[in-house]
Amino acid sequence: MIERRTTRAVYVGNVKIGDNAPIVVQSMTDTKTRNIDETLAQINRLA
Repeated sequence: MIERRTTRAVYVGNVKIGDNAPIVVQSMTDTKTRNIDETLAQINRLA
């Protein structure tokens, strides 16, 4: 396992980055949102 370094906490909006905060990932789907089944499948693959 990779050893974590001690870092300072900074906030981007209300999202804490650094210190002992969990890693934050943001993503988007690239399916047509009307295609509910495919959109949900893509969301579940990202989770």
